[in-house]
Amino acid sequence: MDFSKMDFSEKGVYCLVFENRDCVIEVGKKGNFSFSEGFHIYTGSALGPGGMKRVKRHIDLSSKRDKNPRWHVDYLHLTPSFKLEWAICAATSARLECELARRLGGDSVQGFGCTDCACKSHLFYRKKNPLSEIKGVFEVFELRAIVLEC
Repeated sequence: MDFSKMDFSEKGVYCLVFENRDCVIEVGKKGNFSFSEGFHIYTGSALGPGGMKRVKRHIDLSSKRDKNPRWHVDYLHLTPSFKLEWAICAATSARLECELARRLGGDSVQGFGCTDCACKSHLFYRKKNPLSEIKGVFEVFELRAIVLEC
């Protein structure tokens, strides 16, 4: 992993792309979720005081699996059925997490990762690799996407 392109102190938005096999995962109090084999995209924001350090936390959790889950997406990091492939990040102070989620749209996991907003989901399913699609969505918002291969 080459993090040299990333200033983790900046604020921004990100997408995490997982490749996964068919599975059922218990996600805390939300209960069991069924996942089809393919790719899942999680949209998130890093507008808090730590900025993009949140993305680094996701990457570290996926590789080390050494912390208890804090957010819905943490359950994906902690299961061997999911593998984090990429983190796509862009610096911005604008609240674009929900806009990214709406723009990605499509098959989604209802109620996942969106307890603090009015969105139906922040986790989306694709049968095929969605990396170029995600880069295109970042371009629509005139965001300079940095792709971190995990």
